[in-house]
Amino acid sequence: MTRCDILVKGARLRGGAELSDIAIRDGSIAAIAPSLALQAEHVIDANGRLVTESFANPHLHLCKVWTLSMVEDEARQNYHGATMDKAMAAIEVASRIKERYAESWIVDNARRAVALAALHGNLHIRAFADVDSKARLEGLNALLKVRDEFRGIVDVQVVAFPQDGVLREPGTKQLMRAAMEKGADVVGGIPWIEYTDAAAAEHISFCFDLAQEFGKDVSMLLDDAGDPGLRTLETFAIEAAARGWGGRVLAHHCRAMSQYPKPYLHRLIGTLRAANVSVVSDPHTGPLHACVQELLTEKVNVCLGQDDISDAYYPYGRNNMLEVVFLASHLLWMMARDEIEQLYDLVTVNAGKAINVPLKLAVGSPAHLVVLGERDVLEAVRFHGEPVCVISHGRIVDLRRMRDLAGRPAS
Repeated sequence: MTRCDILVKGARLRGGAELSDIAIRDGSIAAIAPSLALQAEHVIDANGRLVTESFANPHLHLCKVWTLSMVEDEARQNYHGATMDKAMAAIEVASRIKERYAESWIVDNARRAVALAALHGNLHIRAFADVDSKARLEGLNALLKVRDEFRGIVDVQVVAFPQDGVLREPGTKQLMRAAMEKGADVVGGIPWIEYTDAAAAEHISFCFDLAQEFGKDVSMLLDDAGDPGLRTLETFAIEAAARGWGGRVLAHHCRAMSQYPKPYLHRLIGTLRAANVSVVSDPHTGPLHACVQELLTEKVNVCLGQDDISDAYYPYGRNNMLEVVFLASHLLWMMARDEIEQLYDLVTVNAGKAINVPLKLAVGSPAHLVVLGERDVLEAVRFHGEPVCVISHGRIVDLRRMRDLAGRPAS
């Protein structure tokens, strides 16, 4: 090989003392070596800055971004209560906005959020679209449009999500099927919101039926309240194993886990590991969170998500996964250097694995990478700023255009 499309020179890789050059050709990483004498269409001088695989956000309610001004503060107050005992009430309050859902304004909001993701090197998003009698398919249609618009820049996996339940919300089963027929990428679920344990089990079974019929992954919000009696995570994991869907299932939130008796928690973790279930936690969006350290110790794949951007549940957020790591480091009290490195994995390699996107800075891997402004992970998390350069699918992302789409002034 004498030529490549992009040559990144003087890159500092994680854990490496020497600087390296990275050659990118035909959308993949073609070579990594201390010095590559190649001609390239584009040469990027990293100048000793940290270069890693790009970021991924496995959990974002993209149909709701920037709707905070349209809702009351009641939902956030209920959701952020110390014991989260009013989490279901928060969902019911927040659902009022869906009666005003329209594809046009959701597209505008979602476009801004995805452009922000690109600006921060967050190139893979699992994006939820509410599907029910109030939202209809307005949010889903909007996210499908944004997915297609950003193809090749940010990969958006659209989740058909029955936020208000499957059994308790008449007509949702038909709408979920219609969503999959329209091209949704993932089957979503939220079984804990149903009125009975039997209904929750039926909710899970229906979603897996749909996933198997369409050959899709499954993402479910599970036990998202401070109630140790909620056990839909275990039912979900057992169903995944029985269906042979291990590795294609992602459990979101699982906050009740923090309230479980230790013997049950450790048995559950064994079930998750055996069923090959990944867990995404968003500790910055509520006072309770999944037992991240315990899950990591027991070799369950764990990742971090943004969850919300300026909506009824969370007033901040900018699709910046380094910011999520910064917040999680405080909330999980993971501040040793090795723990910060581990948290970085939770928004790169682990996050990619959770949504079945291979993210790895290695020869032969797809060329999704970031050139950061800092020289190591600790400093990158400290400042959580925009990358100097972002490469997606082997092409340099036009960050100026992304900044314009996101409505951000030049820094």
